[in-house]
Amino acid sequence: METRLSVISILVSDRSSAARVNDLLHEFGGYIVGRMGLPYRERGVSVICVVIDAPGEVTSALSGKLGMLPGVTAKTMTSKAPAPPRED
Repeated sequence: METRLSVISILVSDRSSAARVNDLLHEFGGYIVGRMGLPYRERGVSVICVVIDAPGEVTSALSGKLGMLPGVTAKTMTSKAPAPPRED
């Protein structure tokens, strides 16, 4: 299965959606390479950056589900080249 490396940038402005964001990231955890989260208290948002190595439809599904949550914005940037095969 061909995968691509992507970065999903997530802005959470409604704290009541934070638990659902974390649930979704846990649900897709097998594809996540790493994540970094920063609370930006002065602006009242949390900024999360997720690196994912997954097929396009998986990346789109996660980004789409995140973006449908109230007070959550998600944007994805995907590499042009397929990721080399994993050595599991």
